[in-house]
Amino acid sequence: MRRIPLPVAVMAIVVAIVAILILGRVTGDLAGATDAVEVLRVIDGDTIIVASGEGSETVRLLGIDTPETHHPTKPVGCWGPEAEAFTREHLEGRFVTLEDDIERTDLYGRHLAYVHLDGERFNDRLLIEGYARILTIAPNGVYRRVMLEEEMQAHRANRGLWGNC
Repeated sequence: MRRIPLPVAVMAIVVAIVAILILGRVTGDLAGATDAVEVLRVIDGDTIIVASGEGSETVRLLGIDTPETHHPTKPVGCWGPEAEAFTREHLEGRFVTLEDDIERTDLYGRHLAYVHLDGERFNDRLLIEGYARILTIAPNGVYRRVMLEEEMQAHRANRGLWGNC
């Protein structure tokens, strides 16, 4: 019986563990997901308020940026009201799960998350339908390649803001 040197065996185990963790993220295993939370209110296309314990918390959807609708110093952006309406129609009053990336909060104290509705990332849906542009800020960005391709498809098809702004 041939013996595998200990350093090689340890390295093989480490590689296997890393592969399982990466595969889990790619295939949608929600390792960092919350239990279902109710969306209480939509602030704009990429910001929602969810029930949290006895109160609520503001959630900023990761990986995307929708045109402004309520910014104190910026005008309403082209396709912003449509993005807000789309998010409201699909999320308000519904139960979602939140998936964290590396950093959980931004400098405004908002919870940064990928929002899952019916088993799919709603953040991606906003890109695919042309309601949002990709926005990744390191260290977050686990889905950036997939999301970039979704934005490019929407852009090529002139969907949403790409055909109207």
